[in-house]
Amino acid sequence: MAYVVPIHRPTTVRHALLAKFLHPEEDNLIVARANRLEIWQLSDEGRLAMIHSKLIYGTISMLQKLRPKDSETDLLFVGTERCQFVTLTWNHELSQFETVQAFDDPGERYMRDSQSQDRCLVDPTGKFMAMHLWEGVLSVLRLPPRKPYNFHLNLLQQVRLQELFLKSSTFLYTESGQPTIAFLYRSSANSQDSRLAIYRLTENNQNADASRFDPKKDRVFEWDLPDRGEALLIPIRSVQEEVKRHNVRNKDTATPHLGGLLVVGETRLFYYDESNARTLESKIPDPSIFVAWAEYDESHYFVADDYGRMHLLTILTEDAEVTGFDMRRIGWTSRANNLVYLGHELLYVGSHYGDSQLFQIDLASETGNYLIPLQTIPNNGPILDLTVMDMGNREKDSRGNEYSSGQARVVTASGAHRDGSMRSMRSGVGLEDIGELGEIAGTRKIFSVKSHGSAKIDTLIISFLTETRVFKFEPEGDIEELESFVGMSFEHDTVLATNISGGRLLQVTSVCATLLDDESGAVLASWQPASGSIRLASTDGERLLVSVDGLELVSFNIANGIEVVAQKDLGRTDQLACLHVSPELEGIGVIGFFSGTVSLIDLTSLDPLHGESLRKTEDDASIPIDVALVRVMPSKSSTPTLFIALQDGTVTTFNVAADLSLSGKKSVVLGSRQARLHLLPQPEGLFNIFATSDHPSLIYSSEGRLVFSSVTADDATCVCSFDSEAFPDCIVLATESNIRVSRVDSEKQTHVRTLHMGETVRRIAYSPAERVFGVGSIKRELGRGEEILQSSFRLVHETSFEPVGKPFHFRTGSDLELVEAVIRAELPDSYGTPSERFLVGTSIVYDEDSAATVQGRILSFSIDSSGNPYLVFEHELRGGCRALAVMDGKVVAALSKTVVVSQYEETSTTTGHLTKLASYRPSTFPVDVAIHGDMIAVADLMKSTTLLRFSYVGEDDPKPCLTRVARHNKVAWVTAVSHVDGNLWLQADAKGNLTLLAYDPESVSESAILKVFAELNVGEMVNKIIKVEIDASQNAIIVPRAFLATVEGAVYLIGTIARDHDLLMRFQERLGEYVKTTGNLNFFEYRACRDVGYEGNGPERFLDGELLEHFLDLGEEAQKEVCEGLGPSVEDMRNKVEELKRLH
Repeated sequence: MAYVVPIHRPTTVRHALLAKFLHPEEDNLIVARANRLEIWQLSDEGRLAMIHSKLIYGTISMLQKLRPKDSETDLLFVGTERCQFVTLTWNHELSQFETVQAFDDPGERYMRDSQSQDRCLVDPTGKFMAMHLWEGVLSVLRLPPRKPYNFHLNLLQQVRLQELFLKSSTFLYTESGQPTIAFLYRSSANSQDSRLAIYRLTENNQNADASRFDPKKDRVFEWDLPDRGEALLIPIRSVQEEVKRHNVRNKDTATPHLGGLLVVGETRLFYYDESNARTLESKIPDPSIFVAWAEYDESHYFVADDYGRMHLLTILTEDAEVTGFDMRRIGWTSRANNLVYLGHELLYVGSHYGDSQLFQIDLASETGNYLIPLQTIPNNGPILDLTVMDMGNREKDSRGNEYSSGQARVVTASGAHRDGSMRSMRSGVGLEDIGELGEIAGTRKIFSVKSHGSAKIDTLIISFLTETRVFKFEPEGDIEELESFVGMSFEHDTVLATNISGGRLLQVTSVCATLLDDESGAVLASWQPASGSIRLASTDGERLLVSVDGLELVSFNIANGIEVVAQKDLGRTDQLACLHVSPELEGIGVIGFFSGTVSLIDLTSLDPLHGESLRKTEDDASIPIDVALVRVMPSKSSTPTLFIALQDGTVTTFNVAADLSLSGKKSVVLGSRQARLHLLPQPEGLFNIFATSDHPSLIYSSEGRLVFSSVTADDATCVCSFDSEAFPDCIVLATESNIRVSRVDSEKQTHVRTLHMGETVRRIAYSPAERVFGVGSIKRELGRGEEILQSSFRLVHETSFEPVGKPFHFRTGSDLELVEAVIRAELPDSYGTPSERFLVGTSIVYDEDSAATVQGRILSFSIDSSGNPYLVFEHELRGGCRALAVMDGKVVAALSKTVVVSQYEETSTTTGHLTKLASYRPSTFPVDVAIHGDMIAVADLMKSTTLLRFSYVGEDDPKPCLTRVARHNKVAWVTAVSHVDGNLWLQADAKGNLTLLAYDPESVSESAILKVFAELNVGEMVNKIIKVEIDASQNAIIVPRAFLATVEGAVYLIGTIARDHDLLMRFQERLGEYVKTTGNLNFFEYRACRDVGYEGNGPERFLDGELLEHFLDLGEEAQKEVCEGLGPSVEDMRNKVEELKRLH
């Protein structure tokens, strides 16, 4: 059985639009990424901020907005690749998407897909919709005008089209009230012409029946365009004219006006006036391939091309009469998939090939700086290649230790063309050191307070075993140690220090509790125990709770002084281990005992209100070391949470109801050492918790659930919040040897370090010995109207993440050489010593009339003393080299039609050769190879995966041989393959299917079949699978085996299930029925494998980590229903899911 979960979610933008979705008065940017819908909003600072994100069980292929009659907000329409459609509104009470309608296309199984991508169009009124999903078929839908059905789309008709091969389509603005639609199409599949056809969408003005789209009867206008390339269709709005325009009988004398259709071709512009059918043509001064547009106003449009250039298209007019066009370049952006003008002179560029961007528009700029970058939203996709730099270890040959969140650092080849880059990614809570106080050892506790008159924190109090020290932080950043501070005692250790309302400071030392005036330093009140020392103290600003020697508990009211409210002798049978005064529940405290119990107490009487035993057995080390009762999740979605840090490194949580009953127990193992809980205040009375242990974690809320994320601060012992003037939004972190000021993220993020290459990074490989990456890239430039391509191989240093040495350039011009494969290998040099080498495989593209026989090369590179790659030798091939691998000193190459195994040999520092040993001819075209022992898996472009064995045959004179031992006998357009574990191999195909194939080693026949062991559809095309080796603990549920990289910018973790196989599969079956996502789409249909002539019923022996984590979002009753009959308790299942969640 297998397990899949995203460690980095999809980042590419496929669809984006502006809609009045949340409120009638404000616009929201709606973004679709693979299987997620996001809502973005402009902040007061003029930047975009994501305010909501939601998973959908489907790969989003269409996104549009409609406007129902009498509605002040828009209705969102979402379509998936499986032809499932939903309409959504916003539920303000739940702050969630609400599904209005869900339906699918019944013709999906029987019709032929359209040659272009799925198209969904909405007319300018927002009432009519046209979908082009199938070749020659148009689905026409409409929103009814009457309540209560005005939010429900009705299918008017599916009509046949004569225009089969559409390039583009759009609705036009029309004054007749009858919707009009335009098609730009080719006359046949192989023709290069461009024709424009315009139809009325409905039969008449009643708009009750769809048009028949008969070219002879229903076609309004047609135009054979001389520009043969791809084109954009831009509907042009009409403007109010001072003199009303009348239709002219003699159209030859009429002039085109604003209001019609503009066709943006590669070399020419074509304009059609909808009112009088007049046309106008114009040449484009700088021809290009245009890919996206956005309206600025009625006569100005932003147009983006395929090279990342932004143009401003101006329709020249006299009054409303169109006289010509002007197109000028105004700047550079990422290659745009979507352009959305947000108003307020702001333009959003949504990109699949590079980072998405937000620009300030200044068309009146005198310096030519028309596009001013305001914000960059990172995009890691499409990922073309992937390598793992480290898994928490940096030794050359060591295996990774037990995998945990944020441990893996992966480096990707991301983007394309000008947006190409290398990206080093690690998922976790980032910690950035800002400054250091110096080497201060022996810190026991730290506290931050405000001095008199200061609006922000400016003073740090450090407690040691026998003394207290105080440091003052000036607004300019200067730090001064104070000899005295508002009457505080420095001769004893400080147990608690904090500001209290009314200009007071509370200091609790081991000797006494004191209230001080923060201006004069006068002692306002004091209390000292009759005997013993104060060991523990906690306050909420009005009540104080202290423990004396762990045997006595005292409660105070500190509103006007230090007034003893209650005092209780606990006796010597059980000692107090920890205590906490809740800032969330008034008058409630929490105490923990060494006996392994915790109690919620009334601070007025110190009587217990509710108790809970944490020990499961007598010798169990479940001793509470620290407690906190705070609200981490927003009040709308949750109750306060009780956190208990135990001696064995476990943190146990409970939900605390209004009647103080405890429920929803969960336990998370943070490490082997006891954790301490440090509260970090957040807005709206919420808290994050920094848990220090041998594996520090930040505890916060995300999407309605608690999240434990690792923090890179293994040596931290004490933490406190420190939002000062000089160091805003920071923390102070103490270790055994120093104290430093750091900035910590409020939640787990994908931390990306980017090296912009300005060209497509085709392949990357990492050499731990040389501490560099080998990078094969392809540069595309536009010169004199022609594309110029050039490949190169270069080195990038792992630490500086910058290119080093001189790149090696490949052939260009009439014998263009393209990089196809780059690997790192340890191979023998001319003396037989194992040495680091980079192997590069290429393919060569010649002119059509060339008679050359060399179709590719394999090149071996080493690194000289100056850090430059130098060529050791090259080996010419009769086919392009698509993939490379090394097997016991032999090179395995996937060529255009053959898989070849060759012996590698160097004869000097700059000479060598490959000697062919054996070859195998696959069914069509090998695209990837994977090695395990003497086995070679070959991914065929169309015929799935074949397993080969390399061996020597014969007794007297053994001959090297490649023998087919098994194959997967289904048609699959495979994109990547990798060995996983034992006899298991993982393949990915173009449909997003992941298939785990099992080989039976007992089989000796060449016709043996690779059996499907597990399968699941991940919803994205996988470009790369890379195997990882990790020593998991004996009790681990999941053993990580591989990472996947997708075209949508996601990285997935693949693992095998070590135990509880049947339980987890039954658990997933139950959850699939209970968990509902946006649109109420079916989980099993979404994850079912699908290909030509085949469709599964759901994931087979594959666990979806994202679905399992939704168990934590369910209410207590729903969790009980899911677990009923499974065997383990609800608490046990929660703990299992928490363990799985910490994998990423």
